[in-house]
Amino acid sequence: MRMKNKYRKPNTLRWNAGSRCSLLVWSLVGFLVMLYLYTFIHDTNVKNEEHQMHISHHLQFRELEEVEEENLQIPAPRGKRSPRADKRRPRKVHTSLIDEFLDESSKLRRIFFPDETTAIDPMNGTGNDTSCYYPGRMWLDTEGNPIQAHGGGILYDEKTETYYWYGEFKDGPTYHAHKRGAARVDVIGVGCYSSKDLWIWKNEGIVLAAEEKNETHDLHKLNVLERPKVIYNNMTGKYVMWMHIDDVNYTKASVGVAISNSPTGPFNYLYSKRPHGFDSRDMTIFKDDDGVAYLIYSSEDNSELHIGPLNEEYLDVTNIMRRILVGQHREAPALFKHQGTYYMITSGCTGWAPNEALAHAAESIMGPWETIGNPCVGGNKIFQQTTFFSQGTFVLPLPGFPGSFIVMADRWNPADLRDSRYVWLPLTVGGRVDEPLQYSFGFPLWSRVSIYWHKKWRLPRRWGVKES
Repeated sequence: MRMKNKYRKPNTLRWNAGSRCSLLVWSLVGFLVMLYLYTFIHDTNVKNEEHQMHISHHLQFRELEEVEEENLQIPAPRGKRSPRADKRRPRKVHTSLIDEFLDESSKLRRIFFPDETTAIDPMNGTGNDTSCYYPGRMWLDTEGNPIQAHGGGILYDEKTETYYWYGEFKDGPTYHAHKRGAARVDVIGVGCYSSKDLWIWKNEGIVLAAEEKNETHDLHKLNVLERPKVIYNNMTGKYVMWMHIDDVNYTKASVGVAISNSPTGPFNYLYSKRPHGFDSRDMTIFKDDDGVAYLIYSSEDNSELHIGPLNEEYLDVTNIMRRILVGQHREAPALFKHQGTYYMITSGCTGWAPNEALAHAAESIMGPWETIGNPCVGGNKIFQQTTFFSQGTFVLPLPGFPGSFIVMADRWNPADLRDSRYVWLPLTVGGRVDEPLQYSFGFPLWSRVSIYWHKKWRLPRRWGVKES
């Protein structure tokens, strides 16, 4: 009996060890099979989506996906620089081309800020210039004046079938409030322009005006009003504007809210607050397909972004908030959506100096958000590292062209902010990202976001015609 027990005991151990080994092997095999199936299915889906996207794209829009290069010759270093340029130079050491961009006495100045003789003038457009965008050139309205809608966004109003472009009206002198202060223009208000074709813009006037006398008012001219965005509330029938409200030293760090019965105003200013109890600077709002609107803002001294839904009236935030892109120091968020996936373009934090844009993606607007790389294509390396010497502010979907958008950006001119220019470029979603992702273990989950550089481009004909 004792011998029998001695025999059975080691046999049982060997069986258990073998079973565990087999289980481990089969688990590994199962994992590899699942991984293969996932990769195969994902590749198939990506190819199908790309195929469908290219079928739906107009041939003329495909031409905008061609890579256009830039060759800039950097002049030899000069012995002296403009003192004003030295004061504006960010703490971070930039390449010499960015220094040239910031120096108003640079010989390259006319390349970044062409003079008024090259202005986009829709009322005098003839021949090949009709409906063409020239990023960085002065852009005139129907009255022949430079458009003043900086840091803004566009609302398409279904009632009037019209596009409304809102932005900072900066038609005033640039100055520094104190020795270490940033370049600024006194608050004038929010400008509004209307268009049927996104090229010819009529000035609808200042729809939210500054307060001239009451120094305690948020909109007093010595304060800060930036990045106004407007959405329409289908439930209340109101047009709701959100904006960044601050004092001259950027310590108030709040959002402001205004409403109107009409897209052309006047807007009635309601109040300002720190959303969710946190500081808020660069911000935007996004209205989803289900009618829920969200506020997205830079917080914690621009070290992270916060996102949360607005209430049903779009007049306040709710108690729900998520921190995203924590520790990445991003600002100027611009959100858009494609095939159920949320995308966002952000910039770094370098004051008026241009920097590298990054694209981010998420399955849920509340996150988690994943960084998928620099979306800029073409120009040259420094163009891509500076977002074509501009900073994004809004992404506008193009009706009838799934996966095609216009990215709106500002080319800031800190020497004369009223002369800051607009950089509008085509943006597409499709294809694989070409940079390692953060959490996907080398298997991309997202389509690539691409912003294509063009000195001159136009939208496809009949782009606004909806498919039946």
